[in-house]
Amino acid sequence: MQFGVRGNFAAVLRCGEFRTMWLAETFSVAGDQLARVALALLVYGRTNSASLTALSYALTFAPAVLGGFLLSGLADRYPRRTVIIVSDVIRGCLAISMAIPGLPLPALWCLIGLLTLAGAPFKAAQLSLLRDVLPNRQYQAGLGLRQITTQIAQVVGFGVGGVLVVAIRSEPVLLLNGATFLLSALAVLLGVRSRPASRAGSAAAERSAAAVDERLGPRLVAPVILISLTGLLVVPEGVAAPYAGALGATSFAVGLLMAADPIGSVLGGWWASREDSLPSARSVVIPAIAAGLPLLASAAVPWLVGSAVLWAVSGALSTVYLIRLQGVVAEIVPDSKRGTVMGRMSTCLQTSQGAAIVVAGLAADQVGPVATVAASGLTASVLALGAAIVWKGARPRQVRSAEDEPASGARKLSPVLVAHETPSRDIRL
Repeated sequence: MQFGVRGNFAAVLRCGEFRTMWLAETFSVAGDQLARVALALLVYGRTNSASLTALSYALTFAPAVLGGFLLSGLADRYPRRTVIIVSDVIRGCLAISMAIPGLPLPALWCLIGLLTLAGAPFKAAQLSLLRDVLPNRQYQAGLGLRQITTQIAQVVGFGVGGVLVVAIRSEPVLLLNGATFLLSALAVLLGVRSRPASRAGSAAAERSAAAVDERLGPRLVAPVILISLTGLLVVPEGVAAPYAGALGATSFAVGLLMAADPIGSVLGGWWASREDSLPSARSVVIPAIAAGLPLLASAAVPWLVGSAVLWAVSGALSTVYLIRLQGVVAEIVPDSKRGTVMGRMSTCLQTSQGAAIVVAGLAADQVGPVATVAASGLTASVLALGAAIVWKGARPRQVRSAEDEPASGARKLSPVLVAHETPSRDIRL
């Protein structure tokens, strides 16, 4: 039965386990943003150095790259609920330690790095556990609701963070961030039921996992490309200030341009949540290809409001395809590998965004911000088209046959799920 977005959100919120995880994550994300503001102001106030302040901010992101590739597998080896709780307790203790008055900066930076590192197994376990908590047809709505609330929590956290630091100083704000982690751990402990680990550590299980990797690898090439090109789609946010300057706009315009992508992301989350059907490869690649085109068009419309609208459209399309892509990956990846794959793809997403913004900043100095934004959009669309071709070639023959020659009267299957109908099923639904 088809039902609207309000019905979708109501359905997922009726699931007590999802509701617990959703609320815990929202408070945790808001706490992270508070801490980033507090750390920036704390380090700058003590050093009066922009470079050291930037280093502190970068440490809230950079170690996640290492953690994503090395620690995501913990979400498959151990019970995911346990991984979430332990990660949150560790991060809470580290965040509270950062609030020690007079803490030397090297020690502060070590704590920031360790806290960021501990976030990798948390993210992998959380993304994997969501698929266990929500039924197939509610998974998309759950991802959409998370996207909307996460974006709102980030904006609110940044805005409230500055006010709180002025009112109560940085150290109490860092304590508040630590409390959000501990509250999240307690909520998951009480509100999410325990499940066994998806993969045991036996030699037989390791051999089975290796066999799964060999079969699964080609099918993940296109999703990895699509995840990684997201960095090109956030380039406008990184060059918003010089872009506004090139248009001769005021400083107010910078905020308008930077807000365009988050606003579009909220709309994209709402759009993706309206669906009550399982995602297909086609439903992913079409918005992925289209997401870069508004950025290309912004070069032909060098107008502040027009650019902001186009950037918002790009943000909406990119969010739609990312949410659908998560649903696709959750279907094609077996439960025993879901944590590792989800964690590493999340790492690719973060890494691509940081790298693309750095390169875009250098390019904007050479060819101008308007041309840089247009080039990033064109490159993203071309890569998405290439990913679509790769994806079509990597899908099992049964999938292509089902799409091209459906049997008369047969149930039409999602191109992602056809392989699940084969006798040698290795994917747990």
